[in-house]
Amino acid sequence: MFVEKKLGDGRSWINIDSDLIAETSQLYQKYGIDQETIEYALDKNERAHMDYNRENGTVTFIYNVLDMEKEKEYYETIPMTFIVQGPRLVTISNRDNAYIIAQMERYVDAHESLSTFKLLFAGLEMISNAYYPIIERLDKHKDEITRLLRKTTTSKNLYALSDVETGMVYLASAAKQNRMLLEHIRAHLIYRQFDDVEKEQFDDAMIEARQLVYMTELNSQVLQQLSSSYNNILNNNLNDNLTTLTILEALLAVLAVVTGFFGMNVPLPFTNDPNAWIYISVASFVLWLMLSRILRWIAHKR
Repeated sequence: MFVEKKLGDGRSWINIDSDLIAETSQLYQKYGIDQETIEYALDKNERAHMDYNRENGTVTFIYNVLDMEKEKEYYETIPMTFIVQGPRLVTISNRDNAYIIAQMERYVDAHESLSTFKLLFAGLEMISNAYYPIIERLDKHKDEITRLLRKTTTSKNLYALSDVETGMVYLASAAKQNRMLLEHIRAHLIYRQFDDVEKEQFDDAMIEARQLVYMTELNSQVLQQLSSSYNNILNNNLNDNLTTLTILEALLAVLAVVTGFFGMNVPLPFTNDPNAWIYISVASFVLWLMLSRILRWIAHKR
């Protein structure tokens, strides 16, 4: 959607929907957006960063926005472009991050006068806040999967835990890039040009970005620990199963040796005794019982 809002004192905010406007549209040229910036805005794999044009003072920010609709089994992020051109803020959005534009519209309508950087940092704070409900949802989903895994360790539950872990890695990476972008802004020359209101809004955005990094890293570490723990459990179960099979194989070997020995076509004890099969069965059972106790003792000792 195309949005044009007055911010007061000759300042304005323009939003361009890249899904509805072709890359070669004259609208980009109308607002002084060069081809490189357009490529940034249309590249869904672009990382968060800042570009400063010394010639005209234009500053371009690429920020990672959470995609609320999962195309895969986990959440991903998409970049959103903010361009500050003096008294004008231009955003380039698409269908996946349009919800941020709707929030920014409500924010503009609730304030009579805004500077471009105050609106920018307010928008960045909104982006960080949008992560929290999803992280809480993933955390609850993680607890549910853990509860199921405690009952039975199935491949389905392990795949579900892996999807949550993968999604959290994406969110943690995006949160770190966003925080690094804000730290870059603070170290840049343009930060000295902010007034007290803009610096206060910037600090709010920085606090939310740092909090988001902490939450995503903590959840990511917990998921990695859970995944490692269940891998160890599966390995231990496999070792126990192999030990049991080895014991059974050794016990069956006793019967095979005894019956094979008496199955030879040579003179053997009890050959003509009609109760020989009883003696052989009892002897085999005694040997089997003794060997089973020995193997059980060895297995428990280990």
